[in-house]
Amino acid sequence: MIESTKLGQAGYRAGSAPLSDRRSQYRWVIVALLFFATTINYLDRQVISLLKPILEKEFSWTESDYGNIVMVFTVFYGGTTLLAGYLIDKVGTKLGYIGAILVWSLAAMGHALAGGTAGFLVARALLGIGEAGNFPASIKVVAEWFPQRERALAVGVFNSGANIGAVVAPAVVPWIALVAGWQMAFIATGALGFIWIVFWWFFYEVPNRHRRVSPSELAYITSDAASTDVLTEETPISYPIFKNRAIWGFMAGKLLTDPIWWFFLFWLPSYLASIYNLDLKTLGAPLIMIYLAATIGSVGGGWLSSTLIERGWNPTRARQYAMGLFAICVTPVMLISQMNSMWPVVAILSLAVAAHQAWSANIFTVAADQFPKQVISRVVGFGTMAGTLGGSLFPLLVGRILDYYKALDNLSQGYYIIFYIAGLAYLIAWGALYVFVFRHRQVVS
Repeated sequence: MIESTKLGQAGYRAGSAPLSDRRSQYRWVIVALLFFATTINYLDRQVISLLKPILEKEFSWTESDYGNIVMVFTVFYGGTTLLAGYLIDKVGTKLGYIGAILVWSLAAMGHALAGGTAGFLVARALLGIGEAGNFPASIKVVAEWFPQRERALAVGVFNSGANIGAVVAPAVVPWIALVAGWQMAFIATGALGFIWIVFWWFFYEVPNRHRRVSPSELAYITSDAASTDVLTEETPISYPIFKNRAIWGFMAGKLLTDPIWWFFLFWLPSYLASIYNLDLKTLGAPLIMIYLAATIGSVGGGWLSSTLIERGWNPTRARQYAMGLFAICVTPVMLISQMNSMWPVVAILSLAVAAHQAWSANIFTVAADQFPKQVISRVVGFGTMAGTLGGSLFPLLVGRILDYYKALDNLSQGYYIIFYIAGLAYLIAWGALYVFVFRHRQVVS
């Protein structure tokens, strides 16, 4: 197998494969499927926040009621990622991904049956359980379908679906609710997952069994250098993940930076509205600019490290320098307190969210580089669980800081403190990755 892989790699580089073989690019069809799954994932996740004004009136919710509903989703999402990763490693990406999206699509549609707060709590818990499988499955698929030199780009492309979901949801969900009722908004968006399952069933299979993958593309996919740490197909699933130091860097990176992303998602509208007196009519333009920047960052960040690897850089070294650049690009948020107008602030925030998504594309591929494919879903599950833990705790700190400075009639100062935390978090996370991953430069294919 190693010998044939080397020959395939040589043939690819020498351009000796037949023209029909060289045209095979089916792995990017797989990325497109992952992109749409991630878009649906974030679309289903955001429906309740967009319908909050309607639902809180109909069910007499307090802010605490809504907060509990949000927290239930976060807890079940984070608490289930490890189990989801284990199951996906066990049953494979094709069936594992179907199972995940089946659960979250049914749960998304199930919101329409809720008759009160308790019903929404159950629906959100099930949604969190199902959505927990999205990233473990997606990263495992990328590890199966892409050599290390292209993994960051592939992750960046599919991960941009999160930002597209954030842009599409406000345009679609309120309109459906106004025309057909809030129940139909949940049903229509939830039903998209079933359409995706049909495409996944007919178009997906692992590369070495896929009839649309040419021999030269398969050789390219498996062209990474052999390593003594690589697991064979027969290796048991009980691989000692925590004996690999990279898990600590990956989990620390997610723990420190995921909460900042959630802050950017859930507090930026409030920040812009509070500090610059924007309303629903004027809030859209700056938010669209910020979310579109995030999409560009997701793809561009993956492209950068993949390009460095194509030019001969060691994959770990490429991630190290690329992620260092992205961490630095977040730090200008610490200058927001010096800005006197909104659009320079929007530009800085756009750079920060773009840098985060570029960071996210690469931190997932750090995990894919450092662990065998057979266990990558569980590894991503551990990292996602760490990120969700931070994402659950950081809002408590944010709330306390903002409440304190709001009472002093100086809300802007509260936001500035949080932006300082955000600016430093990525540098600290990069330091953790350097200690546990980058300085060792070990790559497992």
